[in-house]
Amino acid sequence: MTMLTAGFADPVLDAQACFRAVLEAMSRPGRIQRAGSALTPPAPLNQAAAAVLLALADADTPLWLDAGAEAEAWLRFHCGAPVAAAAGAAAFALATAAPPALAALDQGTEEEPQRGATLVLQVEALEEGEGWHLTGPGIEREHRLRVTGAPAGFVAAWAANRAGLPCGVDVILCAGDRLAALPRSVMIAEG
Repeated sequence: MTMLTAGFADPVLDAQACFRAVLEAMSRPGRIQRAGSALTPPAPLNQAAAAVLLALADADTPLWLDAGAEAEAWLRFHCGAPVAAAAGAAAFALATAAPPALAALDQGTEEEPQRGATLVLQVEALEEGEGWHLTGPGIEREHRLRVTGAPAGFVAAWAANRAGLPCGVDVILCAGDRLAALPRSVMIAEG
C-alpha cells in the first residue's frame, strides 16, 4: 500500500481560493484560471482536477472517477465524497482518460436543474485566443478557447447537452494547474 500524499496545505484558505477560481471560471466561460494550489495528487490526477474536487466535493456529493484505486483512496480521504458505482449516479464525475457520455450523467430535472452533474475533465492543454468559438451568458461577444485533448465528438455532444436547458451537465476543463469552465448555457462552435 502506498502512502497518501498531502491535500491542501491550508485546507480552508486553499479550498476558498480554488472555489473562487471555479466561480470566476463559471461566470466567465472559457477564461483560464489557476487552481491556486501546489498539490501533488497521485497519478493520473492533475493539480487542477484534484484542487477542484477538494474544494467542491464532500460527504454529500457522490463522485464517479476513472482514475484508479490510488486516486480514489486519496480523494475519499481528503474530501470524504462517497464513490458512485455508475457515472449517472454522481454529482461530480472525474474523467482522466475516456469520459462518460454527457447524456449518461445526471441532467437534473425541470424542477431542480441545479442537480445536473459536473464533469471534471482532464485535458492536455488549455489556451485562450484560438480554437473553439464560445458564446452565451458571461461572454460579451465571443471567446476563443483551444482545448488540446478533448474527446472526439465533444462539440456535438455539447450541443445535445445544451439543447436540454435548463437541465444538463456543466464541465470544468483541467490541464496542469489551470482550469476553464463550460456552463451548460454556453454555445460552442468549432474554430
